[in-house]
Amino acid sequence: MENRVRIRDIAQELGLSTATVSNVIHGKTGKVSDETVRRVTALLEQRQYIPNMAGILLARNSSGIIGVFVNDHPKYEGHALEDFFISASLNALSAEIEAKGQFMMVKKARSPEEIIQFSSMWNMEGIVVIGFCQQDYGVLRAHMRLPFVVYDGICGQTRGIGNITIDNRDGGRQLGCHLRALGHRRALCLSDNEEGVDLERMEGFAQGFGPGEVRRLRIPMEKAARLDFYRARLGELRQATALFAVSDLYAVELIGFLEAQGLSVPGDASVVGFDDMPVCRLARPNLTTVRQDSTLRARAAMDMLEKLRAGEPTEFEVRLPVSLVVRDSTAKAK
Repeated sequence: MENRVRIRDIAQELGLSTATVSNVIHGKTGKVSDETVRRVTALLEQRQYIPNMAGILLARNSSGIIGVFVNDHPKYEGHALEDFFISASLNALSAEIEAKGQFMMVKKARSPEEIIQFSSMWNMEGIVVIGFCQQDYGVLRAHMRLPFVVYDGICGQTRGIGNITIDNRDGGRQLGCHLRALGHRRALCLSDNEEGVDLERMEGFAQGFGPGEVRRLRIPMEKAARLDFYRARLGELRQATALFAVSDLYAVELIGFLEAQGLSVPGDASVVGFDDMPVCRLARPNLTTVRQDSTLRARAAMDMLEKLRAGEPTEFEVRLPVSLVVRDSTAKAK
């Protein structure tokens, strides 16, 4: 940048050495007078030296920065931070991080290598990773000494990796039991994959639903392709009286699609989701789903991260409970 203020510009204007100005910027003021610190600080602010103030964080032993890395997966189509689950998670994490007097830095990333580079660049104290896979966590653990906590993932061997998860299988089971009690006998599970937490949710659902027909339908990740897929498989959707979408986003979208085709929810089919994001209460009908406590999860993540940083004994995996929330999108089977 042509107009960028440099350390030597500040030093020249004040008649000081560049070393003195640099020491003030990086908090090394033991041998610098209070008056000089005041003069340097005032001119830095006046000249808007803010872009280079990151150097302060890089030089200190403790930056106070907690990095939150979100997987910028193609399925989000460039809108990862707008996803219902991710936005609710960031909101809760922000409150807990600020309550501890620290700062949250959010970064979308596509690879563990990107996480390693960026966290080192900013001298982060710890990181939270959302939406990556077990292989990625292994790469992070092998190439990074920084403590980190996995949010919404499956780690396998979790030693050395903090994992804050929820009881996805039990949540699916509760949904299955609820629909079974309403007399449903033909159910369809919709997910864009059959692994990780989605698989746990579908397996739990099948367990709770019990005897009867439970089928899985693999849906596209991109919205336009997904809606085309639903149109092509409308007959299959009609055959099921209970539809379980593994996320609230998919469930609310599905309700909109069905009603656009002249089908009613829950009259023609009961629809359930998972996570209990705020959109569930705004949807019409209100969505029956499984609630996870975003605040409790964020607090558990920060408590675990703090213990990992301090080298204190801790359970490397915390599995939080979930609860069924029954609303208007489910009814007795006809």
